[in-house]
Order: sequence, then structure tokens, then C-alpha cells
Amino acid sequence: MQRRTFLAGMAAAAASATLPSLVRAQGYPEQLVKWVVPYPAGGGTDVIARTLADAIRPALGQSLVIDNRPGASTNIGADLVAKSKPDGYTIMSADNAVLAFNEFLFGKLPFNPEKDFTYIGAIGRFPLALVVNPEFPAKDFKAFLAYAKANPGKLNYASPGNGSPHHLAMEMFKNRTGTFITHIPYRGAAPAMADVMGGQVNCMFLDLASGLQIMQAGKVRVLAIGSAQRSKLLPDIPTLAEVGVPNTEVFAFQGVLGPAGMPPAVVSRLNAELNKAFSNPAVQKRFTDFGMEALPGTPEQFAALSRGEATRWGPIIKAQGIRLD
Repeated sequence: MQRRTFLAGMAAAAASATLPSLVRAQGYPEQLVKWVVPYPAGGGTDVIARTLADAIRPALGQSLVIDNRPGASTNIGADLVAKSKPDGYTIMSADNAVLAFNEFLFGKLPFNPEKDFTYIGAIGRFPLALVVNPEFPAKDFKAFLAYAKANPGKLNYASPGNGSPHHLAMEMFKNRTGTFITHIPYRGAAPAMADVMGGQVNCMFLDLASGLQIMQAGKVRVLAIGSAQRSKLLPDIPTLAEVGVPNTEVFAFQGVLGPAGMPPAVVSRLNAELNKAFSNPAVQKRFTDFGMEALPGTPEQFAALSRGEATRWGPIIKAQGIRLD
């Protein structure tokens, strides 16, 4: 009898302990939600976040306010979110840097990407394509690879910055093909693209979100794309696997994170609204303009994608000796 009374008391205590979080989840949100973007305003990540926030806002009945916190390869914004109260009122856009790269690029991070966040849902991904200046002597991928192998160290490539998906895509390519191409980092995609178009730099891996228009206009020559299948936007461009470089799928991807320990009901609500937003016409148009593939799914699927990418990129970063600290 005493044991049954004790167990009943334990059950009641557990129920009362979880009741406040359940009540908060049922009433969520009761105030504005801060959406941290770890990049400056006006960039692709910022535009995607604002487009999604506008689509989700009516269903939540509260404002989603974008808070740009750029710096330190996204670590400033990520650290802010990791240390925020896990009540669902601070979330963030996270990309390859937070989700897969930085734990290998930096000797020590102020957060653990696997343990210090709640994975809410994936947003989407867009492939990176290998492009060259239109006057470059190699007219197709086969000729480019032959030229690179015959002239080690003479080619250079641009990227929007150290540790960017574009930088690491080329490092994976170099690792897979045994080529030596010199990295020239820029501050952003625009100046990197400008110098490839102008011939100051030979080549780069360029994302469709930033470069689709100049690709389609012929201002750069597209040699191959780093997706599993050909892009509908560039149907004549072969994949890297098709031109003989297997296991080199390279893409930028994004999702939404919150601090670790968020109430499951709040996570479910945010995940559901995010998935619904992919059907919003404005969101669909933005994704089409950016060449982005939406990735609806569960928090668990987003976490699996992120940790899978970390497992895939870690050995490449170590093998190429890339560090940012």
C-alpha cells in the first residue's frame, strides 16, 4: 500500500513538473519570436529567413523579428542562440557552417552543434556548380581537369570566404581529383563572381542562389554541377558524377535551430508551420528564383541530415588541413 502511495506521489510530482511547460506550449507564442540570422541583412540567408517569417507570421499570430548577428563564420549568432532561454522565442537560421563545418574548422567552439541546439526543421538546399571565366581555354569539364592536372598551382579559384560551402566544395573537388588549385577568398559572393567574370580569377564553385542569372546569361561557363541529379534550371549541365568525379555532391543547405531543451510541443508547432510555409506562393517563387529545393520533414530528419553532413565533411577538412583559428 505504501509503495502504491509512493508511486502515485511520484507520478503526480512528475505531472506537476511538466505542467507549466505544457501550458506554455499550448499558448505559444504569446509574444514576438526573434529569428537570428548569422549573416548581414540583404544576403541570401537573410532574404530566405524574411520570406519564411512573412509566410509563418499569420498562423502564429505574433511577429517574427529578424535579428542579424553576423561574424566569426556564423559563430556569434549561433552562440547567442545556444545560450538563449529554450522557450521558443529565440530561433535561428543555420547553414553548413553551424551544422557541419565549424566544429572541424575551429579548434574550440563556444557551443556544441550536436548537444546545444534543438533541431526544428530543414529549410532547403541548393547545389553548387563549377564555373570558369568564359575566356578560359578549357571549354568543357574534361579539358578543365586535364588543364588543372597539367598545370598544378597555376590555376586559382574564388570563394565568398574561408570556410564557406564554396571554399570547401573546391577543396573536396581537389581532394577527389588530385589537383592543386590556389584559393583566393573574398568577402562575399558578389566580388568573387565579379572577378571570375572579369578573368582575374579562373574558376569557382558557385551556388545557384547567387549565380543562376550570370550562368544563364553566359557570363560564366558552367562545367558541372554538384547535385545528385541534373538541375531543372540547368538541364544541359552534367553532374560531377556524370563527368567522372563520384562522391562529390556539394550543396549549401539551411534549417532552423533553437536552444537545446525547447518544449516538444513548441518544436512541433514551429516545424508544422515551417513545412506549411513551403506551399506559400511567395516562398515557392523565392525558392525557384534561388534554385533552392525545399526540404520539408521532421526535426529528426533535419538532425540526421546535419550530422550526416558533418560526418561527410570532417575528413575532407582534416585531410586538406583547413583551419580558421
